[in-house]
Amino acid sequence: MVKTQVQIPDMLFREAKRLAAENEMSFAEVVRRGLEEIIRHHPPGRTQAESWVLPQAHDLGSALVPEEEWTALCHE
Repeated sequence: MVKTQVQIPDMLFREAKRLAAENEMSFAEVVRRGLEEIIRHHPPGRTQAESWVLPQAHDLGSALVPEEEWTALCHE
């Protein structure tokens, strides 16, 4: 296991310490689990964001309601 130092904003540190206390685990365990979670969402081999291109739009036809009425309909 590697021992390292990181700088964490005060608020994030306090929240991580609170989470650790509430779940009866160490601060280090909270950090390890957090890193595991973020790594799970960003696996190796994903393409870089620069290579992503907006897909071609599809024509959905004309609106069923005039644009001026959209706000009123959203509040019904």
